[in-house]
Amino acid sequence: MKTDRVDIHQHITDKIVSAIEHGAGEFRLPWHRSTGNIMRPVNIASKKAYGGINVLALWATADERNFSAGVWGSYRQWLEAGAQVRKGEKATFVVFYKELAVAADPETGDAETATRLLARATPVFAAEQVNGYQAPVSDAPPITAVTRLEQAEAFVAATGAAIHHGGDRAYYRPSTDSIHLPPRDAFIDTPTSTPAESYYSTLCHELTHWTSAEPRCNRQLGKRFGDQAYAMEELVAELGAAFLCADLRITAEPRVDHAQYLASWLAVLKADKKAIFTAASKASEAAAFLAALQPHQPATQE
Repeated sequence: MKTDRVDIHQHITDKIVSAIEHGAGEFRLPWHRSTGNIMRPVNIASKKAYGGINVLALWATADERNFSAGVWGSYRQWLEAGAQVRKGEKATFVVFYKELAVAADPETGDAETATRLLARATPVFAAEQVNGYQAPVSDAPPITAVTRLEQAEAFVAATGAAIHHGGDRAYYRPSTDSIHLPPRDAFIDTPTSTPAESYYSTLCHELTHWTSAEPRCNRQLGKRFGDQAYAMEELVAELGAAFLCADLRITAEPRVDHAQYLASWLAVLKADKKAIFTAASKASEAAAFLAALQPHQPATQE
């Protein structure tokens, strides 16, 4: 298959739509089914984490094929790292955008040259698909569950968001610019998360909503999504929570009202093959904004 003929938008959208449709009432996004703590996939050459839609694409493949989702690279990048992709291994496509100059259009009266982003699909392979790669051994002490939660608490505190506890719902209220959560002891054990992990993953969802305000990311979904803008914002928040949970090494946990979004998500994704790309991009922007508020900022994205 020639990569320049891959419709990367349709390819990834179809993958997410299929996951939702085949999940019936127990649907969970791919990263919710991972065991243990997840992390953002990293490129073997740049050592940087992937961002946006590429995180989703690599997480989905890792979950489907039981990969660790850790390290990925192109065929050439693995060769340069001293490893060899095994014969017959199937690639996963990631997308990168290239700026192209667009000539003036006399019919529209546009006399100036403009730029347009062109999506290009690039095949990559996981570390599990190559021979000759040895993961580096870290001499740093292991991060304990207590340490992870302390780091999550510090991360949230550094954002300066107003957070109130009480009631039985989790939501962000734009009129007061405040986040509202049930009491901490209302969060219970689930098959995928401890009470603390459930609490922080829900909080990360609401923190992503918090970034939508004008002084922050000023997230305007516009007329493109019309009445479906609410579903899009919920998808952005869910993806933002997943990215933040990965960065903080917290196991992701679906919201208790997650199922109500499925029908509206499907409608958005089927109507617009680029919707999931927009949502992932906005979610990455939100996570980056929150990271920039921290005393020590993480490495830049691939």
